[in-house]
Amino acid sequence: MKQSETATHGRRAVIELREKILSGELQGGTRLFEVPLAELLDISRTPVREALSRLTEEGLLDRLPSGGFVVRRFGFSDVIDAIEVRGVMEGMAARLAAERGVETEAIEKISETVRLLDDCFGEKLDEVDFDAYSELNERFHHQLAALSGSEMIRREVERASSLPFASPSAFLPDKADIASFRRSLRGAQEQHRLMVAAISAREGSRAEAIAREHARTARRNLEYILAEDPGLISKVRGLAFIRH
Repeated sequence: MKQSETATHGRRAVIELREKILSGELQGGTRLFEVPLAELLDISRTPVREALSRLTEEGLLDRLPSGGFVVRRFGFSDVIDAIEVRGVMEGMAARLAAERGVETEAIEKISETVRLLDDCFGEKLDEVDFDAYSELNERFHHQLAALSGSEMIRREVERASSLPFASPSAFLPDKADIASFRRSLRGAQEQHRLMVAAISAREGSRAEAIAREHARTARRNLEYILAEDPGLISKVRGLAFIRH
């Protein structure tokens, strides 16, 4: 098989296996082996091996000492801890950016992202272009991590954000069309503006506090679903993956 074909099959394997895990089709504790998965996906073992390694790096699988992999089990407390870790790391990135100072060009780029995010909102309170918001939101958080000027901090923020339920867009409305979540995005967007303003003004403590509070949006959305509307569990990507 050509290298390009192997890469293509590897990407497809990652996408399909990730979706099976997040949808709950492959539940926590399920053991996975290369040969059966290769047969299931109708591809060779090499791209499957690469896909399993990639999903292990993402934190969705654990490698077994005896060989093979197992789908990780995550409970509510694991999710909360992951969100808090991301908040701490992003808060540190924002504080360092403010204290060390940021190049004008970098501030202008993240400010432009904030302006583009503004365009995602319509006239009605819950009118939001989610797809555009989600993509730009990811961009904002990548830019925020880089503002610290520390490659170590940037990598740790990315690592803390790698699990689906700890990412900046975790538990956002998506296709579930949860009106209250869409309205909450306006508050999150205001925090984006405040973070950039605090960093520009060299207000480290304020930038850190806003960033940490901002990360808790995912936690509040998760708590809303579990406490107020459990019926949404099947509609929000990733929730079937978590033990309730």
